Amino acid sequence: MATTTKKTKDTTNNSSEEKKTKAKTKKAKETVKKEKAVEKKTAISAKKSTKKKEAPAKELEKKSASKATPKQPAQAKPQTMEELMQMTGYEPVVPKKGEKIKGVIIEKTSKMIKLDINAKSFGVVAEQEFDFAQDFIEDLNVGDTIEATVVSVENNRGQVILSLKGAASDAKWEYFEEALTNEKTLEAKGIEANKGGLIVVVNGVRGFVPSSQFSRRYLDHIQDLKDQKFEVRAVEVDRERNRLIFSERHVSEEKQLSQRDQALSAVKEGSVYAGVISGVKAFGLFMTVEVPIDGSDLSTKVEDGELKPEHRSKDQLPSEDVGYVEGLIHISEISWEKVDHPKNYHQVGDRVLISVLGIDDKSGKLNLSIKRLKMDPWRKVAKEYPAGTTFDGKVSRVEPFGVFVSVTPGVDGLIHVSKLGAGFNFKEGDSVTVNVDSIEPEKRRMSLSPVLTEVPVGYK
Repeated sequence: MATTTKKTKDTTNNSSEEKKTKAKTKKAKETVKKEKAVEKKTAISAKKSTKKKEAPAKELEKKSASKATPKQPAQAKPQTMEELMQMTGYEPVVPKKGEKIKGVIIEKTSKMIKLDINAKSFGVVAEQEFDFAQDFIEDLNVGDTIEATVVSVENNRGQVILSLKGAASDAKWEYFEEALTNEKTLEAKGIEANKGGLIVVVNGVRGFVPSSQFSRRYLDHIQDLKDQKFEVRAVEVDRERNRLIFSERHVSEEKQLSQRDQALSAVKEGSVYAGVISGVKAFGLFMTVEVPIDGSDLSTKVEDGELKPEHRSKDQLPSEDVGYVEGLIHISEISWEKVDHPKNYHQVGDRVLISVLGIDDKSGKLNLSIKRLKMDPWRKVAKEYPAGTTFDGKVSRVEPFGVFVSVTPGVDGLIHVSKLGAGFNFKEGDSVTVNVDSIEPEKRRMSLSPVLTEVPVGYK
């Protein structure tokens, strides 16, 4: 019984101890919990204090940023190539056949040039274009911007086919225009001679050297310059008319041409000079006159329109002490006789003697005459064919008012229609016997009448 009671006491004591232990443990946990709550409350207070201090600065930064950079609306990502190009602002070129387009050279080989033309595909200058533009292409480099013409919008590789012919042609015209402006000496090669001059090639382009633009040393054998190289200067460059004219004499006779003003000041009316026919027109002959700058002329060396024998020398070239002055021999001043066309008397390159009639003050050109170097035939006719003389002549022309008969070169007499009876029916070239009725050399008139040498048919 006692043992049972003791056990009960022990059990009661143990239970009491456990309760005390649990109470202490619980109290300790509550203490720790309170301390953590205090720490947490302190941390929250400190954090709030810090945020309050930082808030004004962040607000200022936010306001400043909003003023400096306006807020951009969010954009959706591009889904297609078209949307991408719209977003970037890129607008590709759409080439059209025949259109001129600019591009940058990104690749160059011996047979091809590739250009970035700002299109969906590259532009290509094919090999067949190289022959025409070879000289132009040689000077091109990667990175150069050039202009080309669209030949085909797309080949089997998706490339745009281009031509440089237009650009090369423009470059060549600019080359000749610059050469003309700066009086640059160029190299020409003779291709083909014709009656007007010589076709040449200069810098890969065909041009022409007229006979009048050759110096004295070449005038009689221009054809010998075929396949030969010689120096020239451009004297006419006309892009619109596709016309290139060169001069050989502007190089070889540069000094004489530069002395034109000195020579012109030495010219006097009535002076006699030599020169070369430089052009033939229906109204007359153009001539380049060799005028000594010392004021001398050939007056004392000429007889009846020709140089005296002791002064003749076909191979003699003009002295360097002369200047070249251009002049015109009007059709009426070529010969004392009637001239139908100047080409029947002289050709380009002919060397002739002339007399100066006057100087055109505006153009600085000379008015010239060939016939004045010979005696006026009317002066002879007055002595050789006085009134009453009978002679044989030929009909030179037939007019409604009468028939002209050639008396001597440069002199025609007139048989008036009133003196032609029924038995006379003349035509040009007929031989006729005439009588001189009257002569007025100062008026250049001679009146004739036909002389019957046969009895007319039907006459009794």
